[in-house]
Amino acid sequence: MQMTFRWFGPDDDKITLGQVRQIPGVQGVVGALYDVPVGEVWPKAKIAQLKAQIEEAGMSLEVIESVNIHDDIKIGLPSRDQYIENYKETIRNLSEFGIKVICYNFMPVFDWVRTELARTLPDGSTTMAYDQSIVDTMDPEGMAASVEGDSNGYVMPGWEPERMKGLKALFAQYADVDEQKLSDNLRYFLEAIIPTCEKYDIKMAIHPDDPPRPIFGLPRIVKNFDDLKAIVEMVDSPHNALTLCTGSLGENPENDVPALIRYFAGRDRVPFAHVRNIKHLGNDNFEEAAHLSEMGSLDIYEIMKAFHDVGFDGYIRPDHGRMIWGETGRPGYGLYDRALGIAYLNGLWEAIDKGSKA
Repeated sequence: MQMTFRWFGPDDDKITLGQVRQIPGVQGVVGALYDVPVGEVWPKAKIAQLKAQIEEAGMSLEVIESVNIHDDIKIGLPSRDQYIENYKETIRNLSEFGIKVICYNFMPVFDWVRTELARTLPDGSTTMAYDQSIVDTMDPEGMAASVEGDSNGYVMPGWEPERMKGLKALFAQYADVDEQKLSDNLRYFLEAIIPTCEKYDIKMAIHPDDPPRPIFGLPRIVKNFDDLKAIVEMVDSPHNALTLCTGSLGENPENDVPALIRYFAGRDRVPFAHVRNIKHLGNDNFEEAAHLSEMGSLDIYEIMKAFHDVGFDGYIRPDHGRMIWGETGRPGYGLYDRALGIAYLNGLWEAIDKGSKA
């Protein structure tokens, strides 16, 4: 495996590349261009600048997270064809700079959703949490205000102020989009771009829904084994792949995460993985936990063993850490707890690897 660390760039991340470089075992950075509007072509000059920054710090840039999908593609509007052409041009541009994987999602309106961004845990650290009862009582007009209390100045993906202003109109556009139509629109998108991915050797790796269930009346189609299998079969190519996020899939206790890894990674359909732990609280509620197995509801040892057993040689990054030791910044993306997560994941991998050779 190749251990990586997500970085949001010099303008949006308190963490420096110099600090990331000091985490033992980190080989690469997972990056993106956050100042390019969704749907527009990523300029080569900006890609080159990002790559140069990371390589000057002694690490590689081979995974992009994310080149976001325009809502017109997800809804299936006539304008989607132009946005798909733009996406293909971005794929071609990224290929010139050695990018191997693009992580993306197909969640309508919002990306991952939490109802608390700084829940205080018994040890004094803070973490992100999800309460289904709160989501059930929220309405589109009240959503903007609901995320301003404890976010330390940050907003969740998809909750950006400029998008919130047009939220009612966006919901209206999705009114007739059910799971079948959303799946059809994903198939349309994949059939259009995968030939380009094959030509330029870039793997598209779809991220699971987070949480893996419908919210706010919006459909979700990347929730479980059946969904994942349907997606990889839409276009039967190794370049149509998955980002295996243990936390997102693990938020549903019925998902057997190690089994999902063995099935899909064992078939060369998982080039990229997010490994994190979550704690089930009942009634579809959960909170983020430290990476250690005993701290949450997921067996991280079995997860890493599943990756090792299938000979996984793709990219892994720790995900959604707590905020510890007084650190402030982007919720879930502090330096310290994710660095501890890397140490834990690397330790498990070394032990599993040596044990398999004994």
